[in-house]
Amino acid sequence: MPKPSKPALRVVSAEAEVYDLMRAPATTAERVQRLQQEARALAVEQIESLEALLEQAAATAKEIAGGGDVYPVGAREIASRLAEDLPSRAGNLKMIVSRNL
Repeated sequence: MPKPSKPALRVVSAEAEVYDLMRAPATTAERVQRLQQEARALAVEQIESLEALLEQAAATAKEIAGGGDVYPVGAREIASRLAEDLPSRAGNLKMIVSRNL
């Protein structure tokens, strides 16, 4: 049986509220604002997922780049460039997200 993964925990702002799904929003503007906040949170989660995938891809690329003659020369060259480039791209995403929070 696979080991259950730990839930991702996130620090939320003091303004964050628990929303009562059974209660209708007082105004359409409040509903729009709540939906926009949810969309932003989902966007951040997806960007964080992309960061993790880029870091994982960089690690795999580094293994291929250092894999020797088993891998074709062109594949090693591309993997070498990716291993150098992907971590900085992931870092750039992290900075962009942190600036916009």
